[in-house]
Order: sequence, then C-alpha cells, then structure tokens
Amino acid sequence: MNVISHPSRTVALGFMLAIFAGTLLLMLPWARPAGQDTPLIVAFFTAVSAVCVTGLVVVDTGTYWSSFGQWTIMGLFQLGGFGMMTAATLLGLMVNRSPRLRTRLITQAETRSLGLGDVTSVAKLVFVVTVFCQLLIATFLALRLRFGYDLGWYEAGWSGLFHAISAFNNAGFSIHADGLMRYATDALILLPIMVAIVIGGIGFPVLHDLRHRYKDPRHWSLHTKLTLTGTLVLLVAGFLAVLLFEWDNVKTLAPFDMADKLLNALFISVSARTAGFNAVDISVLTRETWALHYFLMFVGGGSAGTAGGVKVGTVAVLVLLVIAEIRGHNDTEAFGRRVGSSAQRQAITVLTLGSILIVLGTLVLLRVSHFPTDQVIFEVISAFGTVGLSTGITADLPVSGQLVLALLMFFGRVGTITLAASLVLGERRMPYRFPEEHPIVG
Repeated sequence: MNVISHPSRTVALGFMLAIFAGTLLLMLPWARPAGQDTPLIVAFFTAVSAVCVTGLVVVDTGTYWSSFGQWTIMGLFQLGGFGMMTAATLLGLMVNRSPRLRTRLITQAETRSLGLGDVTSVAKLVFVVTVFCQLLIATFLALRLRFGYDLGWYEAGWSGLFHAISAFNNAGFSIHADGLMRYATDALILLPIMVAIVIGGIGFPVLHDLRHRYKDPRHWSLHTKLTLTGTLVLLVAGFLAVLLFEWDNVKTLAPFDMADKLLNALFISVSARTAGFNAVDISVLTRETWALHYFLMFVGGGSAGTAGGVKVGTVAVLVLLVIAEIRGHNDTEAFGRRVGSSAQRQAITVLTLGSILIVLGTLVLLRVSHFPTDQVIFEVISAFGTVGLSTGITADLPVSGQLVLALLMFFGRVGTITLAASLVLGERRMPYRFPEEHPIVG
C-alpha cells in the first residue's frame, strides 16, 4: 500500500482538497456583499477553520460574508464534521450495497469503526443521526426565535439552521458578532444547542454501540463505557469549577440570578470541550477559568465524532494506566476488561505529540506576536483542540501567527485521525525481541 493510497493519508488529502475548494469559493465575488474582494489569508483561514470545525475567525461571519459566503461556510463545516470518506461511502452505498475493501478501510480510518463489518452500519448511522438531530434542533431554535424574539420566518429559520448545524458539528461558528451572548438567559436556546454539541461530539462508534445494545449496558464496549464515564466526569467537574471561579465575577456570572448562573456554568463546561460557542465574554473570564479551559479544550470529546482534542478515550486510558502503576498491577483494567498494551502505547503517542504541537505553536506565536503568554496558550490550545473559543486576539495576530493557528487546526482535526489510524493499520509483529532492561524513571 503506497503513501497516497494509505487510508489515513487519503483522509488527510480529502480535508486538504476541501480546504482548497473552500478557499476558492470564499474568494469569489459573490462571497462578499457588493462583490468586494476577499484577501487570500482571510478566505484560507476561514476555510481551514470551517473544514476543521473549529470556529476561530478573523472577520465577523454575519457581516463580512454574504448569504453565499455564509452558506459556503456552513457547507464546509458540515462536510468537515460529517467526514470526507463517510460521505463517499454513503454515495457508494447508493450505487453498490457492498463497498470495496479499500473504501471500507479508509472509512474505518476516519470513523474509527471497531471493525470492518461496522463500517456500513456506522456510516448509515452517521447520516441518520446527523440529519435527524440537526433538523430537530434547527426547527426548535427557529420556532423559539420566531415567537420569542419576533424574528421573520426567513431570519429565524436561517439562524436556527446555521446554529443547529454549527452546534452538532462542534464548529462554533455564529452569525452574531457577540456569539450567543444575547441568549445568555434563554434556556430554550442554550439547552438545545448543548444537546446538539454533546450528541455530535460523543462519537459515532458510541452512538452505534448504544443503538444496538441500549437495553443492556453490561455489554457495551469498553470504549463506550470509558467515553460516557469520562464525558460525564468532565462535564460535571467543569460545571462545578466554573461556578466556583466565576460566581462573584461581575463581568460574567455575578449579575445573573441563580438559575441563569447554573445555565451559563453548564454551557461553558459543555462548550469549552470542543464546541467553541460563548454566551459570556471569554476575554473577561478569571485566569482560573482560562486554565480550566486549557485542560478541557485539550481533552476534547469522543473519538470519531465532530469533536476535537486528544479525545476522552485517550485520557481515560492514560488515567487507568497511572492507576494500575500506582497500585502495582501488571494489567490496566476497567469495567471487568483489560486494556490492550497497543491501546496504551497509542494513547501515550497521541498525548505526547499533541503536547509537542501545543508547545511549538505557543513558542512560535510568542515570537511573532506581542500578546501575553496566557492568551497565546489559550489560542493555541483552542486551535489544536478545534474548539474555536478566543480571548479576542485571533484577528490581531500577524499573518504568520494566523498561519500557525491554521496549521494547528488542521493537525488537530486531521492529524489525530491520521495518526491513530496509522498506528492501528501500521501495527505489525516483529520476528524477534531485544533483551529487556529497565532504565531509571523519575
């Protein structure tokens, strides 16, 4: 299997082609009001952010782009979240009920299906869940905007559709300059968006497992159990930490009543892990909440969903490994199952390379910009985790800094898929083993 035809490389190539096509579309005269010209860096950065479902922007989406431009952006993050090869597989299924082995391998690399036999059913599930969830949330939001805010049917429908698709794909794009801050006290807007974020970001293999074994949790896969447990722990811990850090912050939660404080703390916890929406001003959060965001954004959501980060499953495996080492156990175990040594090595590799990228990106941005270290770190992790939250410095970065963020977004979205698939597909047994020796650690 040559480099180009390797499934994981094909996934990366698909994302690159989508970015290239998106850049060209956004540079067309119809993408801007009155046919204005679009600078290459603006079109490229926006296309990368959309395809990599990040949400970082250098211009205001709602005013800078025309209707054509906004539809293009929505199409790009729909494609990026849906998956290049998943879409290709579904198209192939329309013509041939049995996709070729290479197509199934590529789709397995992208969807992280646990076996080749799952590829077709996972691909179909991706399509059904995506369409149903997005239309349901879009309808709910549109009706709320129509009757709760007196918007016209077209404006309410367009805003509901755009934000529903953006939320499900964990893209973080909004057509409002203030994000979702105007809805900070409206649970009927924020709660549906949170539902879409969680469903889209939990990972399609988990949804596939729940669909077939929802009546018997005992037979859920270890991946499903780790992802659901890790997601619940992160959401609850993030919620409680935000309440603690922001309760008396007069610029964020302090002015709200009790119910709205709880609502916004939960929304911050949900959005911080990968979605990138904001209902309060991120730039005025306490430094402790920024530090909390570093961790939540780096971890991200579930594997093979629309979320970014190094993934909940990766961190869960490492936590289990540490616990086993502390207890002196030879095996890493959870829920009556033993975690394979290859999965442990893959988790360490993903975490290590992700950390290296963040350190390098931070050093480069500090070199080319004048912003404080904590803001730069926030921006770098947000880009790598494909989160899209910002302290407000993205548009003010030099072109070189914006290109660094674009690379981080690409590696954060595509690199983890490519790396994980390469590790699995490239795994092989050596015909010999060297003598074992234990170097000093710690």
